[in-house]
Amino acid sequence: MALLRIKQPSVLPGFGPGLGLTLTYMSLLVFLPLAALLLQTARLSWEQFWSTVSDPRAVAAYRLSIGASAIAAAINVVFGLLVAWVLVRYRFPGRRLLDAIIDLPFALPTAVAGIALTSILATNGWVGRFLEPLGIQAAFTPLGVVIALTFISFPFVVRTLQPVLEQIDPEVEEAAMSLGASRYKTIRRVILPQLVPAVVTGFALALARAIGEYGSVVFISGNMPMRTEIAPLLVVIKLEQYDHAGATAIAVVMLVLSFTLLLAINSLQRWSGRKYR
Repeated sequence: MALLRIKQPSVLPGFGPGLGLTLTYMSLLVFLPLAALLLQTARLSWEQFWSTVSDPRAVAAYRLSIGASAIAAAINVVFGLLVAWVLVRYRFPGRRLLDAIIDLPFALPTAVAGIALTSILATNGWVGRFLEPLGIQAAFTPLGVVIALTFISFPFVVRTLQPVLEQIDPEVEEAAMSLGASRYKTIRRVILPQLVPAVVTGFALALARAIGEYGSVVFISGNMPMRTEIAPLLVVIKLEQYDHAGATAIAVVMLVLSFTLLLAINSLQRWSGRKYR
């Protein structure tokens, strides 16, 4: 009986080797680099660490990176939901082309995106020349940072919402309307509850992508300290100054801030999933 019990197949075949490979892969790809980051930062004393991460220039960079990323993710949630709805619910000429263009920020090098946005939004650019008479300057301002982050994180929201919208049966909406529900009430009571978890996920993905962005922002921001300098750029500047410990200290702060934000968003996603289930 003991031998039979030992040789009894697992409920999940291959769980042991699969778990081992997963942990090994995660260790090499995620845990080991993070551990090296923390060890490099440990070379600083607490006073040196706090002086580096609380410097007004660093605080301004944190504020711009987190704030601009949150604004860009919120904008993408609104317009990403609209675009995903149109692509799923309507058939029109050029739909496939529009669907393919959405993935362009995935394939386009971020530096190329930054140069293109700067050329368009500069005061002599195609769009910037019309904004200047209105007193709006997009390039080399925090507004330009938000625009760049919105551009590179937009596909994450659309691609997260599309599969969920495709699973919502239009007959459910028709049934609600046939029972006397207005269009607004149908959207609020039938459609939105099913979209809330996907919307939160899309927001989290867009936020995470925007916080770590460097290439597209470094051109359009102008990189002015205390105004348009983002945290990833400040890390690069310290590396160029051979201040490796200072660079890793700022990177650790961004790591903690990003992890805290994602943890809060994941908790919100779990709560919304239970509430609207």
